[in-house]
Amino acid sequence: MEVLSEGGGIVSSLGVAVVRQYQRGVVFRFGKLRNVREPGIRFMIPLVDRMWKVTLRTVTMPIASQQVITRDNVSIGVAAVAYFRRVDPVKSIVEIEDVSSAIGQIAQTTVRNVVGRSLLDQVLSDTETLNARIKDILDGLTQQWGVYVLLVELKDIELPATMQRAMAREAEAEREKRAKIIAAEGEALSAGRLAEAADVISDHPIALQLRNLQILAEIAAEKNSTIVFPAQFLESVRALTRFVKDEARLPAGPPPEPLVSAATPSIRAPAAKARG
Repeated sequence: MEVLSEGGGIVSSLGVAVVRQYQRGVVFRFGKLRNVREPGIRFMIPLVDRMWKVTLRTVTMPIASQQVITRDNVSIGVAAVAYFRRVDPVKSIVEIEDVSSAIGQIAQTTVRNVVGRSLLDQVLSDTETLNARIKDILDGLTQQWGVYVLLVELKDIELPATMQRAMAREAEAEREKRAKIIAAEGEALSAGRLAEAADVISDHPIALQLRNLQILAEIAAEKNSTIVFPAQFLESVRALTRFVKDEARLPAGPPPEPLVSAATPSIRAPAAKARG
């Protein structure tokens, strides 16, 4: 009995072979394709039939990292991984000698070509599109070998140190730009609100005094030892003090006479003259 790998094995025994559930047995009789055996115990003609066992399980194939120059002339290292499985046992043996090695080589070449035709920004931000493009190309090439490519993923992208520093500076500058824009928008909104508040205070002067009192209450709540009085509040205190002093200086005179009409003096005038 002679057995090779799980991917493809030659079995030549006394005419009995065991095909596992995930395998298919391709039988050759005197070098000519005979049939495909399903899982189970299979009998063959001793020394005449030879069976190749082909696994139908999904195979994970890493694609080694390779240096690729992108369309904008940046050298990067790209590694990927491919997932495929054999769907036609006969084609995977008859059409090609070593299907796994062939897929590995064509996958490596396809990754280099697709990434090389793309910009660096596309490689970093639009990897899903590149993965789908690589997968479609590989699937179209491997159908003739009885292989279906399930998925291809770019798993590692290595950038030069100088490019990493340049991208870090670019990202920092972008964040600073957004911060300045947000701060400027905040200042514009604040100025608009302050203008509206100034209009309200100009129409209602007492509102400024209430605001000053509110500020004093906020300062006192912090238990600070220093209290700052606004100038408007001091002016109000001075005005109140002057009003109290002026009221204190006024003498206490007789009560004011009752008001009379303009016709009263004209009536009393003749009587005064008569007494004279």
